[in-house]
Amino acid sequence: MEYKDTLLMPKTEFPMRGNLPNREPERQNKWNEMDIYKKVQERTEGRPLFVLHDGPPYANGDIHMGHALNKILKDIIVRFKSMSGYHAPYVPGWDTHGLPIETALTKSGKVNRKSMSVAEFRKLCEEYARKQIDRQREQFMRLGVRGDWWNPYVTLDKAYEAQQIKVFGEMAKNGHIYKGKKPVYWSPSSESALAEAEIEYQDKRSPSIYVAFKIKDGNGVLDGDEQMIIWTTTPWTIPANLGISVHPELDYNVVAVNGKKYIVAAGLLESLEKEFEWENAEVVKTLKGKELEYVKAEHPFYDRDSLVMCGEHVTLDAGTGCVHTAPGHGEEDFIVGQKYGLDVLCPVDDKGNMTEEAPGFEGLFYDAANKPITEKLDEIGALIKLSFITHSYAHDWRTKKPVIYRATAQWFASIANFREDLLKAIEEVEWMPKWGETRLFNMVRDRGDWCISRQRAWGVPIPVFYGEDGEPIITDETIEHVSNLFREHGSNVWFEWETNQLLPEGFTSEHSPNGTFTREMDIMDVWFDSGSSHQAVLEERNDLQRPADLYLEGSDQYRGWFNSSLSTSVAVTGKAPYKGVLSHGFALMGKDGK
Repeated sequence: MEYKDTLLMPKTEFPMRGNLPNREPERQNKWNEMDIYKKVQERTEGRPLFVLHDGPPYANGDIHMGHALNKILKDIIVRFKSMSGYHAPYVPGWDTHGLPIETALTKSGKVNRKSMSVAEFRKLCEEYARKQIDRQREQFMRLGVRGDWWNPYVTLDKAYEAQQIKVFGEMAKNGHIYKGKKPVYWSPSSESALAEAEIEYQDKRSPSIYVAFKIKDGNGVLDGDEQMIIWTTTPWTIPANLGISVHPELDYNVVAVNGKKYIVAAGLLESLEKEFEWENAEVVKTLKGKELEYVKAEHPFYDRDSLVMCGEHVTLDAGTGCVHTAPGHGEEDFIVGQKYGLDVLCPVDDKGNMTEEAPGFEGLFYDAANKPITEKLDEIGALIKLSFITHSYAHDWRTKKPVIYRATAQWFASIANFREDLLKAIEEVEWMPKWGETRLFNMVRDRGDWCISRQRAWGVPIPVFYGEDGEPIITDETIEHVSNLFREHGSNVWFEWETNQLLPEGFTSEHSPNGTFTREMDIMDVWFDSGSSHQAVLEERNDLQRPADLYLEGSDQYRGWFNSSLSTSVAVTGKAPYKGVLSHGFALMGKDGK
């Protein structure tokens, strides 16, 4: 195997001495011909095994200094171990599924996505990914990193996908996988749900509005002529409002001002008087939040009730202490709404446009709906104040555009089911630096359930069938069969074959008395892909072992690969996939752009 003439040469402002531009490739060609990696492995065979498991870079674009830093650090450790009495294989890997590859193809101008089937598009995605792997492999090898470069692991390989299906199946068998409609991060720009690891925060300018909700039924504690004031920076969620949350233990004042009576938290009254420029406000009654429970207010412009509920999530950090609650657009809203039996209203579609469930605003992009909704509130006298703020807001880390909370039917991994096992596993790992343990511990302690489904084409399909009654079917038999099919044919068969061809021969279910089945068309989160490598690589390959001795990546992977690998491994094996984790910093661009 010889290097091609297309190998990238390092850029430098200084002349390279000793004819290095020619001699370096010659030397590396010689190492390649000698198969240095194989010779080292043969020399150290039989020694105690040391496994540094490679976190897979994404197969898209040329490598950069961050890649170089990471790979060279790994090479230093692997070489040191192989010279210190260990057998230290190094198997590089690549992460190959996901939106960036879909986007690269569609933006190339050479692919008309709408003119082809899902299976045809996926084949183009695979071809693109493999070309990127070849390109990056040449560049990594130019760094002088020693490894099994011609036998790497790749997340789109058949054997890898087969093992990933088994990870999903085992998690489902253990009761950790479920489907539910609840608010998740939704990216209108990607038209897909996102996991926490796919979120980054950027500043965003948003409207800040205070809105009055008239009391309809005082439930024996209010006179009925009061109004509750809520605060929100997302006016577009007002059409989805179904309730108002108060803290049961906080004091709430009924304040008479300008001939009207408003309800706000007592602890915020002073600041709100300044905010609204109230003069001569008089407190006519004070109530505990729990006394306001089941009071009914009126939606500002729709003919429906807004139920007052008690929620522990209400604070005095900002707003009025009366929290606008839209169960279809917020995690805490959803939780309190479920407690009180509210619907999960979500009048926003996949593209971020308001639906017919938001009469008067249908078809408007959610962000564009802010202005007409605010104008409507002002028109009917419900708008107390409008201003604008710049605040940190969630964005899609790929498209760099804002995301929203949106209730959709998604597949989840229930972190709550095995959270204590995760925290225990973290404590048993050696962390370098030590603060890494605290960082991941806190993340796992505070994280919600993991949304693992994506509404995309390029990825590993979620191996779920549905009966005629709509019931999801996940059994040992179906998982084993799909895994074997993927190992033999690859996951594209999920999109090429008929559903009955994907099921075991003669399969029957009480959920389909007529023998008719359908299948899930969502794919798995790419973090589930790479997070399954402990089984798809460490268990699959004879030259490696689980748990690995070391994972070594940048510190951004506490919320990424370290986290997803831990979750899938503990869910399946009860243990962490690594004995030690070493995180490093980043290669930053200099002030002069170099």
